[in-house]
Amino acid sequence: MARIAGVDLPKEKRIETALAYLYGVGPALSKKIVAKAGVNPDVRVKNLKDDEVARIQNILNQDNIKVEGDLRREVSMNIKRLIDIGTYRGSRHRKGLPVRGQRTKTNSRTRKGPRKTVGSGRKKEE
Repeated sequence: MARIAGVDLPKEKRIETALAYLYGVGPALSKKIVAKAGVNPDVRVKNLKDDEVARIQNILNQDNIKVEGDLRREVSMNIKRLIDIGTYRGSRHRKGLPVRGQRTKTNSRTRKGPRKTVGSGRKKEE
């Protein structure tokens, strides 16, 4: 089993795809890492040799590629900094609203959560 940056990679997937399971590694960076490590991108994770796994880990460490905990910490610190200095973006983060200028009259349910119905709570009588 390949364990890289504290994450167990799925055994049945190709190494190129499995590396994308790391937070901060997408398809493009995954291809670059596999090429630099000299590993066949079509090989399955279960068929990787220990030295190949070690080469991939070394590349992640040597190139100072931030993944998993370090990257999550950096992102959360950036958001905390925006909140602390009182920027507009920071206030949107604090309120749990969309940060990048999207409309909120409709849509934005991902950030706002399920609808909270506002009304009198009783039916009209005719």
